[in-house]
Amino acid sequence: MFKRILIANRGEIAVRVIRACRELGIETVAVYSEADRTALHVKQADYAYHVGPPPSAESYLVIDKILHVAREAHVDAIHPGYGFLSERALFARRCQEAGIVFIGPTPDAIERMGDKVAARALMRAAKVPVVPGSDGTIASEEEVISICRQIGFPVMLKAAAGGGGKGMRMVAREADLAAAVRGARSEARSSFGDDRMYVEKFVTQPRHVEIQVMADTHGNTVHLYERECSIQRRHQKVVEETPSPAITQEIREQMGAVAVQAAQAVNYVGAGTIEFLVDAARNFYFLEMNTRIQVEHAITEMVTGIDLVKTQILVAAGAPLPFTQRDIVQSGHAIECRIYAEDPYNKFFPSPGQIDFLQTPGGIGIRDDSGVYEGYEVSLYYDPMISKLIAWGRTREEAIQRMRRALDEYRIHGLTTNLAFHRWILLHPRFLAGDFDTNFIAEEFHGLVDGDRPRLREAALAAAAIAERHRERERSLLITTATPSAAQSAWRQAARRGALRD
Repeated sequence: MFKRILIANRGEIAVRVIRACRELGIETVAVYSEADRTALHVKQADYAYHVGPPPSAESYLVIDKILHVAREAHVDAIHPGYGFLSERALFARRCQEAGIVFIGPTPDAIERMGDKVAARALMRAAKVPVVPGSDGTIASEEEVISICRQIGFPVMLKAAAGGGGKGMRMVAREADLAAAVRGARSEARSSFGDDRMYVEKFVTQPRHVEIQVMADTHGNTVHLYERECSIQRRHQKVVEETPSPAITQEIREQMGAVAVQAAQAVNYVGAGTIEFLVDAARNFYFLEMNTRIQVEHAITEMVTGIDLVKTQILVAAGAPLPFTQRDIVQSGHAIECRIYAEDPYNKFFPSPGQIDFLQTPGGIGIRDDSGVYEGYEVSLYYDPMISKLIAWGRTREEAIQRMRRALDEYRIHGLTTNLAFHRWILLHPRFLAGDFDTNFIAEEFHGLVDGDRPRLREAALAAAAIAERHRERERSLLITTATPSAAQSAWRQAARRGALRD
């Protein structure tokens, strides 16, 4: 087993990995930029190293700096978390060359699944269903027009190196195709440094359902069932849940078997996710594979009872999977809301700033994976996610009720969050009925009522006034009763007065 692991990441996922390491008796090494000097992951790690200025391109994304720290700190392995370097084949290869274990798949698997066009070809060869479209990247406007006429409009243009919705365009008619290709190419070039594009048939009323897989170096590959991720805003997931309310047990088993088949096609090792589009007739098609731990992995942990991060570490250390497919059982229902420092009243603009007051929800069935604390400064430099709030219940209805309760308990002052937006989703009749697809927010959300803001401000001011009054009363009590004698302490005097009143 490893003795010391470097976490090449920040925020809640760095804290999540530190917790898993601590339970395994492994020391942790954090890296931090100048903006993260007082971050929670820095405070919680056994060791911490500064890696540069706030922009991630000058700190968290500089492979040489991360490997320099790894050598200085004498680590056995590096956990990349998600984002940043987690899906960079070059980083995984450089770790190998440095004699440090990369906690994730092989560089070859990352490379093959990272290129969307190559992945589609690989999945076709492995008999995994893919959305009809081009066989490879499109070379010219004439070629894309020809393909679109064959598969029919609407179509989706996608970047071969894409992710996070960047370099994507839905095109409904041929007249808009040329401009869309140019726009998507330009965005792909600026986002990924790669403007290769491919085209797929646009699936109407699509649902985004993904399957968690895990594989070891001993030839064992399992799936841990699905996650429903159709509640998205601008192709970014907002709310996830498991099980999906859209699929039957028969489809669930088919998708699980196909996901294992897809992972085995690239000799996959570690945690990964096979993403599928599911159409209105419940046909499912391979979308892409994420070769890392996912943001939403916690809901899978809640319904299976399996610690995915610990399992990643064990598998990377060479251990066989500690469970078989037969051991993995879905129990209950889990929902995750991503809590962001952003303003849902103002087009979801980022809302960085200091957290003046923080009280997170708790109680049965509630989990909050966070990378912040009271007094913490949410920076403009990084993703503004504050925490992942997860609710578990025996049924979907109970999980929704618990999540509503948790959202109401969540107290955070000093910046604006999307808590109200989550409350809107969890009260919407279509969400409650499970009747939604990836267009749900675009179709149904038309902004929050801004009139709620003054009421919130008034409530905050009233709460502050009440708190100040209580502090004054406590100070008065201490002044009037404090003496050097313990027998005449303020607490004892207060208790005595209380007894006399009774």
